[in-house]
Amino acid sequence: MRSLYRRGRLHTSERPDATALVVDRGTIAWIGDESGAARHADGVDATVDLGGALVTPAFVDAHVHATSTGLALRGLDLTGAASLTDALTRVERHARAKRGGVVLGHGWDETGWPERRPPTAAELDRASYGGVVYVSRVDVHSAVVSSALLAAAPEIRAADGFAGAGLVSRDAHHVARRVAREALSPADRRAAQRATRARAAAVGIGCFHELAGPDISSAADLAALLALADEPGPDVIGYWGELLAVDTARRLGVAGAAGDLFADGAVGSRTAALSRPYADAETAGARYLTSEQVRDHVVACTDAGLQAGFHVIGDAAVRAVVDGFTAAAERVGAERMVAARHRLEHVEMVDAGQVAELARLGVVASVQPAFDALWGGHEGMYAARLGPQRALAMNPFASMAAAGVPLAFGSDSPVTRLEPWAAVRAAAFHHVPEQRMPAPAAFAAHTIGGWRAARHDDAGVLAPGAAATFAVWAAGPLDDHGLPDLSPDRPLPACQRTVVRGRQIWAEEDGTP
Repeated sequence: MRSLYRRGRLHTSERPDATALVVDRGTIAWIGDESGAARHADGVDATVDLGGALVTPAFVDAHVHATSTGLALRGLDLTGAASLTDALTRVERHARAKRGGVVLGHGWDETGWPERRPPTAAELDRASYGGVVYVSRVDVHSAVVSSALLAAAPEIRAADGFAGAGLVSRDAHHVARRVAREALSPADRRAAQRATRARAAAVGIGCFHELAGPDISSAADLAALLALADEPGPDVIGYWGELLAVDTARRLGVAGAAGDLFADGAVGSRTAALSRPYADAETAGARYLTSEQVRDHVVACTDAGLQAGFHVIGDAAVRAVVDGFTAAAERVGAERMVAARHRLEHVEMVDAGQVAELARLGVVASVQPAFDALWGGHEGMYAARLGPQRALAMNPFASMAAAGVPLAFGSDSPVTRLEPWAAVRAAAFHHVPEQRMPAPAAFAAHTIGGWRAARHDDAGVLAPGAAATFAVWAAGPLDDHGLPDLSPDRPLPACQRTVVRGRQIWAEEDGTP
């Protein structure tokens, strides 16, 4: 079809005065004003009156876990639980509704509860009437499991990270998660993945990066999602996070052996690797990879023409990863490193020298502004875990951008919600004023930045010849850059329509999934 969209406000550098565009066979064929739209009206199959709405490139979420997100959307979501009692009540309600079967839940966060502790296996046993239960912490780097799950998989108790009372982290968590996921039927998985794609479409996301790996999901889970992406919905770019797994990445047809290949854990679960102990516990976290392992993985991926990448948060892990990248560059050359466009996920505790090195080697920082919005500041979870001095140095988005590190924004869903405008706002209103990004730069990191992070350099813009992947918004007044007012006291833009390569994948009148 050839379609005309007119009477809108287009966010494009091609024609700042543009109000209309023509889509022909999935590509933007023309952009212009209303006089031009009138001339094109007779040559189209359909006309859409935008009614003054804002049209932007669709968002790209650079860090998603589709099956986990869908399970939370469709099932037991503990992210809003106000207390331990509330969380256990939700577990009981969900177990009753399921009438047997495995209870999979996500999102508990003890730091805001009056009890200040996670549930125990015994409490899950009572709430689920003795059922098999796995409920992950909000950062998905620890979980609590029921006695029935421990009985079904006794290897959990023997693994590193089993803390007793059903609390698991590190290797024990990986085992528990794998056992729980194996209970999912193909139909359950497909329904969860479809729910994630539907929600992404409803919030103006035209593409997301799926970060899979053996400690997170499975090759079968990733292959199923990539096959499902043939259905109408957001595009999916896959990554497989397994050390030296070049052959597996090629077999799966993904962009890289990258993503959540864990160099360490997370601050909330006290598993991010630190150079000195946490402020609230006698541990410095856990480092899972050496700089030599990082080096060898990056070299192997570079030689294979694939992107390499790692999950890295704590300063000790960042040091090991950056040292590994530097050593890899000594072997393959800085020019090839830049061309490979390797990436790091989160990279929250990074110093100025490391930022400069990442910029020199062209490494993309795939970051999550919502982390700062939820846990940053003088009194947030980061400050409680690390102390204010270390906490306020985290997530230096403006410093990375100023140094030339390419940024791509994402949610790490289900860790945080699929809410791209909220992420742009979080970057623009960082807790640390010096790290606030201009709204246009933050918006670019969540659109064109996501495409470039996956080495797609011709996408993410509204211009003739580009893919017709865009979103339509009820946005109110616009600023001088053609963007909505994202002040914290203002409502965020509401998505009215999402189009991917010319195909409408969501419209407001169809209802929010």
